[in-house]
Amino acid sequence: MNKLAIVIVNYNDYETTKILLDNIKDYQCLTKIVVVDNHSTDHSYKHLKKLANKKIVILENKKSKSYASGLNLGAKYLIKELGKCNIIFSNSDIIIKKETDLVKLSKDTKKFNIGVVGPIINEHGKLNRGWPLPNPKKEILYNLPLINRYFKKKYSSYQESHYKEELAIVGAVSGCFFLVNSELLQEINFFDEATHLYYEENILAKKTEKTNYQIAVDTKVEVIHNHSVTIDKIESKISKYKILKASQRYFVKEYLKANWIEMFFLWTTNKLSLIILYIRCFIKK
Repeated sequence: MNKLAIVIVNYNDYETTKILLDNIKDYQCLTKIVVVDNHSTDHSYKHLKKLANKKIVILENKKSKSYASGLNLGAKYLIKELGKCNIIFSNSDIIIKKETDLVKLSKDTKKFNIGVVGPIINEHGKLNRGWPLPNPKKEILYNLPLINRYFKKKYSSYQESHYKEELAIVGAVSGCFFLVNSELLQEINFFDEATHLYYEENILAKKTEKTNYQIAVDTKVEVIHNHSVTIDKIESKISKYKILKASQRYFVKEYLKANWIEMFFLWTTNKLSLIILYIRCFIKK
């Protein structure tokens, strides 16, 4: 089996990252644990540096806080240090139930030419088990105010029967916790850093489509995504929405190769849903 390592991306969340490190620091299956402080604006890097040892490596991403940039920094470090390996990429707010789950995910890459594998992600009781890749039409439908939830439910998930096998082949897996074979990463020239926070999973999936590798979810492994449910400030919600839709437009144009008509309708529905968001935020305020 390939050597196994993990990259944890931290942004202004030292305390949560430390909890995850305490969770996994004694796992024998992990050759290296790399924490990438992703251009934090607090004192995260200063605190994280105190946790460094022979196994735990702390890197500082000074040039960018994009999620993909942090992933690439950690991945390139590990490939340089370990050579061929399997790399787990994780948010800081993840709870791993047991060490054997990581071993199982790593072993999955030996089956059916799996290059990317994720567990079932439990997010406050809701299970994320991957999704089919969309086309431009579906991305437009996902933008429609009020009825977009119907289309997301219809097109962005698989039937329960899809998960009857131990390994379920899917279009994409959740970006909060997943494993990638280092050879696949090098073949696709790592993660695309043009987006920020959103659509990294779909872009990784589209790049993987051009290879001989497959993407899967291990239905016997589950991790908890313990992100806090907080009410964002109005400005923050709008800002995050704009970032989301900028990433969406990039993905649809560059990876789904949408024509100008599809891009026009995508832009129009973006603006319409943004207006609705402004109205909702104004009423809430």
